[in-house]
This record gives sequence, structure tokens and C-alpha cells, in this order.
Amino acid sequence: MNVQYATPKGASTGTASTTRAGVMAEPALVVENREHLWYLLMEASQVEHMIMCQYLYAAFSLKTGDDESLTEEQAAAVVRWRRVLGHISVEEMLHLALVANLMAAIGAAPTMSRPNFPQRSGYFPPTVQFDLLPFGEAALTHFLYLERPEGMERTDAEGFVPTVPPHDPLAPDEALPRVQDFGTVGHLYRCIAAGLSHLVDSFGERAVFVGEPRAQARPELFRWPQLIAVTDLESAHAAIEEIIDQGEGARGNWQEAHYGRFLDMWSELRELKAADPSFEPARPVKAAFVRQPYDVAEPQALVTDPAARAVAELFNLAYEALLQLLTRFFTHTDETDEQLETLVGSAFGLMTGMLRPLGSSLTEMPVGDEHPGCTTGPCFEMYYPMGNFVPWRESAWAVLTERVNLLADRCELVLASIESPPTMAGVAAAARGIADRLAAHVPRELLA
Repeated sequence: MNVQYATPKGASTGTASTTRAGVMAEPALVVENREHLWYLLMEASQVEHMIMCQYLYAAFSLKTGDDESLTEEQAAAVVRWRRVLGHISVEEMLHLALVANLMAAIGAAPTMSRPNFPQRSGYFPPTVQFDLLPFGEAALTHFLYLERPEGMERTDAEGFVPTVPPHDPLAPDEALPRVQDFGTVGHLYRCIAAGLSHLVDSFGERAVFVGEPRAQARPELFRWPQLIAVTDLESAHAAIEEIIDQGEGARGNWQEAHYGRFLDMWSELRELKAADPSFEPARPVKAAFVRQPYDVAEPQALVTDPAARAVAELFNLAYEALLQLLTRFFTHTDETDEQLETLVGSAFGLMTGMLRPLGSSLTEMPVGDEHPGCTTGPCFEMYYPMGNFVPWRESAWAVLTERVNLLADRCELVLASIESPPTMAGVAAAARGIADRLAAHVPRELLA
């Protein structure tokens, strides 16, 4: 696919036009050097990461069936919504991988780090805010706002109000990158695409796409036909179009995109609520942290119930290990194809064998006496700004294996010492299996 992105008439060189037929243009963003582009891609990575966590949180919050006072029609809707949220979350993971490929292609190390929830303070553009909400009308309104196509006017959910002024525009002659205010996710990506085209026009394609082709996440490794290896301008534009098409829809055809699927859920929820005002599809979850987030000033709810706290910590440790596995994959050096498959398989094993059952179990466990009637919402906690391993494979794999072994040990300790959820035995077995799979690739003398 070779998609052309034009520079708007009268705009600064290196800025991007988002003008399309029937769509109002968003302000152009500046991309005059590689670091401007690098910054925008890093921001795109964090946006996709946080959007994905929001969707997973909403899915975890949904009730499970007849035991939670749902009619047959309501239970069927909840099952359907959970499945759709799962599919959309997987596509957000694909977007994150595509952004990582774009970063690697221009010589930038992909990153899995991000700020903690909630983010309403201006870390991103003032109108781009993130928080963890249980499934319901407010969450769907927020999701629709984030996924809206360019030129479509929507209001975010109640409480999502910009608290800081817009950032000053970046001048084309500024050497250092900083936040530029994009209006929609599609706007951000179209500016990235136009920035890539501008850099290629200025410096040549080979000088822009300096990344090693083997660093690319390939569809055969992830079992994702839509995963595009980025090696030149054409494949970069194709990757960006894949992200835009899945989110807001191809050139305004949003019915089957994320926006359209969220709109269907929103409409169906309103119909079911109109028929039965008492219908609540989600458990009474509250986003509760194991510890106060290091990068959030406002005090956050903490989980104090001992059992829930132990399970929440396991969830966060498994999430950290997942990010470390993905970090190593996207910045690998001399790994064999078998070892790359081990990293990918272990990452998916953590998602399905640990995060999914732990996240769902937490939403049935109390937060603590300070929040009566509330159950624990997993917060995908970031305990520190995540860095990277050393480049040397054996050293990196030794450290990674040590961490997953610790996770497995903690799972077994929780299983033996508290009244844990029924899913805990399977979770502990999954953790140990992943640790053993990684250890098979580490010299014995480097294992703790």
C-alpha cells in the first residue's frame, strides 16, 4: 500500500496535513528532524498502551453470568461485550507492535514504559486523558471520544475536563522535541506519516530507515497477518493505515472499526437500561493500587484487604514481567528464531494464563474497609520508569528469567498461604511453566 500524505498549502515544511474529503483539517504537527518523529512515535506508543489497559480494565469489570442477577438477555449481552472488548484489546496490542516496528525502523529503541493512571494533568495534550473506568455508559462515552474519527465532534465523559492550557506550538527550527497537541489518535498518526514522507524527501529513504530489518516484529512470529514489518516508506505508511483503519475506520467507514463497535455497545447498553433501569453490567470495581503511584500527585485508593492485596501484587508483577519480555523482544540482539518465539510465547502465556484470570478474580475481591461495597480493579501499576536490559543476550535473559522465577515463587506462596481465588492454582502453574521455558535458554551458571 502506498498512501500519500500531502503537506498543507502554506504550512511549515515538515508539518502534516490531515485534510481529507469532507473532514476538517486538524492543526499540523512539526517533524523537521528524526527526534521530532521519535518523540511522536514514543507518544503514540504510550497512547496505545494506555488505551489498551483501559479496555482490558472494562472487560475485567464485567459480570460473568447468572450468579450476578442478570437476565438471560442481559447475560448474553455481557458475554458479547466482553468478547468484543477482548478483540479490540488484541488489536490495540497489534497497534503497539506496529508502533514498535516504526520506531525500530528509524533507529529508535521501542519502549514499553508509560505514566500511571489516572492521567488528566497534561502529560499528553490537554484533551487526551486516561483513566480506569468500569464498563458502563461513562466508559463507553470516553472510549468513543478517544476513537472518534477526525472531524467528528464528540464530548468526553463527565469529569474528563482539560486542566491545563494548550501547549505552545513547536517551531520548525526547535532542535529538541516536546509535546505537540494532536486532536485525535488519527490526527497523530497522519502527522507521523506526513513527517516520515517529509524526512524521506529531505534526507533520502535509506538515511531515514536505518533500522536493522531483523529487529522487526514479523507476522509469522506473532501469528498476526496484519502485523507489518517496516523497512521503507511504503511499509511505514501501510502500518499507519492499518492502525487508523482499525481505530476510526478507513476514510470515514467506521462501522466495523473500534469506533463503530463501541457505538453499537453504547446503543445496546442504553436500550437494556431503558428496559430495566436497575441493570448494571459491571461489578462495583474501584481502581485500587498496591502503593501510591510514584508519578501521580493526587492520593489514589489503595487496596487493603490482605487477600486482594496479595493477588493485586501478583497481577502487577505479571504485568511488569510481560512488559520486560516485550521489551527484550523489540530490542533483541542475537536471539535465534527459537528464542524469539520463546519470548513471544511467554508474553502471550502471561496475558492469557496470568493477567486474564487474576484481573477477573480481583474484581470479585473487596478493596478493604475504607471502600465498603467496592471490589478491586487492577490498575496495571508502573512502579518505576521502565528501562531496558543490557544488549548482551545471556545477561539479559538471566535477569529476565530471575524475575519470572520470583513471580512464580510468589504465586506459589500466595496459593499456599491465603484463601486465594479458584484460578490461583492454574496461575501458579502458568508462571512456573514460563519461568522454566525461559531458563532453558540461560547458561546454568547464570541462574540464581
